[in-house]
Formats: sequence, structure tokens, C-alpha cells
Amino acid sequence: MGCIVSSGLKLMVSWEIIKEELSKPSIFKGKESLAPEFLPDKLPHREEQLRELVASFKHLVISPGSFSQKVLIVGSVGTGKTATARIFGRDFTRLARQQHINLKYVHVNCHRNRVLYNVILEIARQLEVPLPQRGLSAQEMYTAILSHLDEMNAYAIIALDEFDYFASIAGSDAVYFLVRTYDEYADMIKRLNFIFITRSTASLSLLDSATESYLLKHIIKFNPYTSKELYDILVYRADQAFYEGVVDDDVLKYIAEVEGVDRGGRGNARFALELLMLAGEAAEKEGVMRVTVEHVRKAFSAVSPEVVMVSEAIYYLPLHELLILWATVRLLERGSEPYVKIGDVEKEYAMLCEMIGEEPRRHTQVYEYVMNLKRASIVDAKVSGKGYRGRTTLLSIRYGPLDALERLVEDLIRKRKIEASKP
Repeated sequence: MGCIVSSGLKLMVSWEIIKEELSKPSIFKGKESLAPEFLPDKLPHREEQLRELVASFKHLVISPGSFSQKVLIVGSVGTGKTATARIFGRDFTRLARQQHINLKYVHVNCHRNRVLYNVILEIARQLEVPLPQRGLSAQEMYTAILSHLDEMNAYAIIALDEFDYFASIAGSDAVYFLVRTYDEYADMIKRLNFIFITRSTASLSLLDSATESYLLKHIIKFNPYTSKELYDILVYRADQAFYEGVVDDDVLKYIAEVEGVDRGGRGNARFALELLMLAGEAAEKEGVMRVTVEHVRKAFSAVSPEVVMVSEAIYYLPLHELLILWATVRLLERGSEPYVKIGDVEKEYAMLCEMIGEEPRRHTQVYEYVMNLKRASIVDAKVSGKGYRGRTTLLSIRYGPLDALERLVEDLIRKRKIEASKP
């Protein structure tokens, strides 16, 4: 009997917890718009690549079946390759159907479908090709796909995502099989067209020279995003993801500058959007209705492998570089801006030196300390732009939380002082 009461009490507690959590207000109005798989209505700064795709495949609307197009999309992680291809496929097929052309778009992830058989099986599944129960070879399934398209008077654009992975695993013969589909059938209506999505062209060197050169004929490049481009993307997605007034503009600019390729980042929009989502989750967990730069730092520390390396690097800093770092952390904690001026850091540093009985170094040496911290990726440093009188160096820290970092730095400074006092 006691067990029944006990389990009943547990059920009541869990029910109350669920009700309480569901009743809390959320700062998100459309959190899914920050997810990697989300397809927005528009892609800022990928209009040119979209135009190139349309130009490459417009024969499917003007003279469908006249030839089989193959396009290679190349770009590093988070540069919008997959999203651009999917949005192109979604909207281009819709336009084609309006003109009574039966065009289908198929997107295959080659990391999940690693060998030729699985790739062809996935193409058949998405095209809804009826296959017999008995097992078919890859060649037989491919023939069934071509026959099905003929019967339906249909055409298809096949996007093979993470194609470099497929090329390295499946090998040159498998790639050749797909790329040169119509070589032996010159008079056949060309119903299959391909988009190959890859991080770089380096993996293609594993293929035979004829196949490699064939793939390199039509390349659309996706460069890493600059901080300005990432800012535009973040503004657009934040408007969809959060209620008005939840995310300050400084937060979006900070994320953009941390990740922008022109600021030393990777130019990865996927990572920038993940940072924004995690920062929002951190704010919501604290029960606050505004996302701050400190929430971004917490998010960065949760997802960045750099944090481990940075924390290790801090342990080996000399005393005065630790003091410069401590001064920077204190100023960032006290203010709401993502960056602080080097002049203010120098004043704070001098005050801290006096507090612990150290002689502060001169300005030129302080600047050298700052550059050392930047080279170690412990602080971010940039030259000021608009909104500042004159030119100065601005400092920031991308990881956090700052209070934990300050405790670490203080503890290390105390240990350095103890070590220095030993005979």
C-alpha cells in the first residue's frame, strides 16, 4: 500500500513540474527557425549562388530532357550549401509544375547513405519508384528508376550532399556510374540531373582524372560568411525566432564578429545560429526576458572546443598577462558592451597592480601583452570603427561565464604571487 501511495506522490510531483514548466513564458516565438534543418523563405547573401543554379538548370523548363546537367557546389561547413540547394529544389520544381513539367527534387545525404547501392535505393524511395520484393542489384534499381521516369514523363534533380564522403568510401567506379549515366545512350531523353555538394575539391583527386575533370566543369563556390553577412542572417532569423525586444542588436553583432571570417572566425552560419539559440535557452533557463552577451559567452563555452584549449593556455600565462586578462574580465562584467577599450583595460590593470603590490608595466609592454593574449586566442582584439572617437584597440572575450573565468584568473594570480615570494 505504501508503494502505491509513494508512486502516486511521485506522479503528482512530476505532473506539477510539467504544468509549472509549461506555464512559464517563453522568449521564443519560433525556435525552429534557428535549427540547422530549417528552410527559411530567403537566404541573405546567397542570391548569386541561387541565380547560378537557376541558370544551370533552366533547360529543364525551356527544353527538358535535352541534356543531363551536373553541377558541383563547393564550400566549407555552415556556408549555406545544403540550404541553398534545398530551397532551389523546392521552388524550382514548384515553378516547373506551374508550366506542366513533372520535375522532382531528391536530396540524399551521402554520410548516411555511403555506398552506391544505398544511394540508388534512397533515390528510388524519394521518387516513389515501385520496386519488386526480390532483391535487385544497384544496376537493376537504376534501370527501374530511368524506366519509371520515362513512364511518368518526369524529370529529376538529384542532390548528393556530402559527396566527398561518398567519393572516398564508394570509390571512383561508383562516381563514374552516376556521372556518366547517359554516355552509352546518346539518343535517350536525359531525365536525371545532378547537384554534387562537397566541402572541397580535394577529395575528388582520389577519382580517376577523367571523372574528376568532368565534375569540375560546372562549379558554384560558397565562401565563408563575413561578419557583416552573418549579422544580416542573424537579424533575419532572430526576428523569426524571438519576440520583439528580446535580443539586443549588440548580441547579434557580437556573434557575427566572433564567427565572421574577416574577424578570424570560420564564417559558419550554422554555428552562429546555434550560438544564438543556446544563448536564448540560457536566458530562458535563468528566467530573464532578454538575451545578453554574457548568455552568448555561456553558449560559446558549451559548444566550442576552443574553450578547453584556452583554459589550458591560461594556466601558463605569466603574471602580468594574467593581470591584463583579469582587468579585461572585470570591465566586461561591469559593463553591458561586448568590447572594452584598451585604455580602460590599462587603467584597470594599473589599479590591480597597485592592489597586489606589483609595478605596472608601460603602455608599449601592455600592448605587447594584449597581442600575446590575442595570439593565444584568449582574448579577441580589433581596431575600433564607427562610433568611436579616434582609433583604439577594442578587447573582448568570446567564452564564459565571466564570473567563473575571473575566479580562475584570481586563483592563478594568487598562486603566482605565492610562488614568487618563496625563497
